Amino acid sequence: MEKSHQNFCSQGCSEPSNLVSEDGKNTKSVVCQLCGSKVLCPGMAVFAEKRVFLPSLKKNINQSDGTLDGDTLTAHWLVDDMYTFENVGFTKDVGKIKYLICADCEIGPIGWHNLDDKKCFYIALDRVKHV
Repeated sequence: MEKSHQNFCSQGCSEPSNLVSEDGKNTKSVVCQLCGSKVLCPGMAVFAEKRVFLPSLKKNINQSDGTLDGDTLTAHWLVDDMYTFENVGFTKDVGKIKYLICADCEIGPIGWHNLDDKKCFYIALDRVKHV
């Protein structure tokens, strides 16, 4: 793979080069950091570099006071069909974005989907574990 995977995962994920196959796909299962529920099977997503702000992980991502804590993340697993996921939920629309959450424990967001792009679903490497 041409792209460098250094310095993408600031916390929670293993060395990215150990997670990406030569054809750019995930080599390990992707699971929820909190409950261990399987999100993706090996070989089902492609590594993608995209700079995106995601709100902080929590059970309820609605903000009543207008502030939004979070992280700008760069390393993601890209899936082109929502039915590829083993176990993922979607929030209500937040503008043109639906956040992806764990379907079992509802922690999130672990990723995002822009409603204008029907074939791009992203899971942040920093928001999941790889087993």
